[in-house]
Amino acid sequence: MSAMGMTAFLGGCGSTGSSDVTLRLVAADYGDSAGNSSQKYWDSLVKEYEKTHPGVQVQVSVYSWNDVDRKVKDMVDAGHAPDLAQIGAYADYAAAGKLYAASDLLSIRTQADFLSQLSDAGQWSHTQYGIPFAASTRVLFYNKTLFASAGITTPPTSWDELAADAKALKAKGVKFPFALPLGPEEAQAETMQWLLSGGDGGTGGTGYTDDIGTYTIDSEQNVRTFSWLKDDLVGKGLTGPVAPGKLNRAQAFAAFADGQAAMVDGHPTLIQQAEAKGVRFGMVPTPSRTGRARASMGVSDWMMAFKQNGHADQVGDFLNYVYSEKNVLDFSRTYGLLPVTTSASNAMSASDAAPDKALHPFLDQLATSEMYPVGKTSWAQVSAAVKQNIGQAVAPGGNPEGVLTRLQATATAADSAASTG
Repeated sequence: MSAMGMTAFLGGCGSTGSSDVTLRLVAADYGDSAGNSSQKYWDSLVKEYEKTHPGVQVQVSVYSWNDVDRKVKDMVDAGHAPDLAQIGAYADYAAAGKLYAASDLLSIRTQADFLSQLSDAGQWSHTQYGIPFAASTRVLFYNKTLFASAGITTPPTSWDELAADAKALKAKGVKFPFALPLGPEEAQAETMQWLLSGGDGGTGGTGYTDDIGTYTIDSEQNVRTFSWLKDDLVGKGLTGPVAPGKLNRAQAFAAFADGQAAMVDGHPTLIQQAEAKGVRFGMVPTPSRTGRARASMGVSDWMMAFKQNGHADQVGDFLNYVYSEKNVLDFSRTYGLLPVTTSASNAMSASDAAPDKALHPFLDQLATSEMYPVGKTSWAQVSAAVKQNIGQAVAPGGNPEGVLTRLQATATAADSAASTG
């Protein structure tokens, strides 16, 4: 690993040796109200950092997830890139040569502490530019009260069991036996979870890409997966009154929290939402075609550092502080997300205190999770196409193979354009 820009920055403490430097960070907001806005987290962290770094100021601007990626793009396009951005994707900026490599910024200790699959997902052209910031996985949430009313004693582990449970729940009048959000809000996530669970004979599904990163959206396994969804869940009225292509994640989560949905694939934020409404729920690994899925879907958000302002040393020192075990744990516990470092993950796994214990089912999935192909500059276009079109695959009269074939064509063309652009 390169040691460029890492002079003695092993602990994120001490002076950077320079004065009167202002770092500008644009970050996403993980809070759901002014009371727990990410601005409060960053303000507290920066205050502590500046106490021991009197020559460095850090100005943090926090924006909603609806706005933050566009805000950073506008700043970069206008020639005023921030020093740091904590957003959803990094590959386009890396491909354009605008980012520092992680090895130009971080201490060897910090680099080595990242969970390996997250570091790997942060690579573009075999070099890490995306620095993982927050992670989550998916598990199956189920309503224990509704299950009991339908005479179901154990949660499903296979698709056949899931369909049978959904049928029993429908017979009891449950509005959404299984909520299937394939609406445009986050259809790419629900889709990937199903693709990963669609393998046969103990093998996992192919997801969006194969092991060498080639898009495989229309693979035989994936076509079978969406054919099963269309015929055995949606076609039998087991997904509720709203067409999956029009059901967004927020609606599905709200239905679960309101006791109207018996099952839904969810991430950690659903815990607080369901607990606030008094729902008795359980969480288990996502069922697969033949049993437990080989892998869960993992998601990471990214920190990146732009080269434009030339503050590599100060940026690196600040990031080493951000990624200390204490600060990673503080952020994860505040927002119900998974740590991105081994040290913080081990600490959370060893803790039975709240909120750590509630996150254990998700943490258990992280080591074997598979990520979106975020290192491909074509992914943003492919993800958008999936969001807009995948619901058609399970609609009445829909053709799963035809939809997946069109998405594959879109992905292949986007990938080709990205590699030649």
